[in-house]
Amino acid sequence: MRKLCFFAFALTLVVVVLGAYTRLTDAGLGCPDWPGCYGFHTVPKSEQAQRLAAERFPDSPLELVKARNEMVHRYAAGLLGVTILLMALWSLKAAHRAYRLPAWLLLALVTGQATLGMLTVTLNLLPFVVMGHLLGGFTILALLFLAVCRGRRPVAEPPRVAGLGGWYLAGLGALVLQIALGGWTAANYAALACLELPVCQGDWLGQWQWSAFHPHGVPAETYQYGVLSQEERVTIHAAHRLWALVSTLLLLALAWRLWQRRGMKGWGACLALGVAGQLALGVANVVLHLPLAVAVAHNAGAAVLLLILTGTGERLWRYREESWHEAHYCPEAGN
Repeated sequence: MRKLCFFAFALTLVVVVLGAYTRLTDAGLGCPDWPGCYGFHTVPKSEQAQRLAAERFPDSPLELVKARNEMVHRYAAGLLGVTILLMALWSLKAAHRAYRLPAWLLLALVTGQATLGMLTVTLNLLPFVVMGHLLGGFTILALLFLAVCRGRRPVAEPPRVAGLGGWYLAGLGALVLQIALGGWTAANYAALACLELPVCQGDWLGQWQWSAFHPHGVPAETYQYGVLSQEERVTIHAAHRLWALVSTLLLLALAWRLWQRRGMKGWGACLALGVAGQLALGVANVVLHLPLAVAVAHNAGAAVLLLILTGTGERLWRYREESWHEAHYCPEAGN
């Protein structure tokens, strides 16, 4: 069961990266239908199949590269769904009872994620759905990492981690909000709205439009390539940058406090390095005008930061739990 969890976790990481690659290559509507592609199970390649595809979807010309990117992502996501279903069924065995609740929760989440994937296509990349699809993938990734972390041996002398809970929750909340803002930036094609550092298009504050964060946005037949005004895109991009500064300060403060605690130095160092790398990738996206490799790495970097915080939280919870049991253990009472 543990090996199956690890396989599902690795596959989810691949699916998350493939999702970013699909979105950044504008392949989200590479196949205008769901779950197939122009009515076929695979990308239509023969002349007859392509002619039939043009007849079925005359308003959506077939682009083989985009269709391929979309279908590779779908098949990888489908394999992940099957893997998590196997985890849920296998957890019904008595030997795997501890995995039962997480496995069935993951199955419910991956079912919802599949629904969001369908809506992403049928609603023509509605930004709120696209962002929800991104957050759903990150949530599944974090939960699978927690499942992988299960089964670790207890520590003989758990270190004291009191006082870290508040900093951890603040850092985790800041990171989740920053990931959501990043997803909103990508979904509304606002990544290139600001091409200057450290400011954003001069008087960005004078261009601020709160309507940029309306969940339904501007009604449109398709949201591919974005439908918001330039001022709204500048607002989204500026918000993502500003919150990145807040997130950086909170996460580095958490990393410093982790570094000062025995047993948590490694997590603190990883967190600090992860934040530094993610900042560098963000700056490179602006300076180099969003090259594909750097943009995909920036998405992957957000996932890595979430995994670092997930592992940190699991370790903090484990240490607090073990410290509590150690403090309340009473051999004379037979406890």
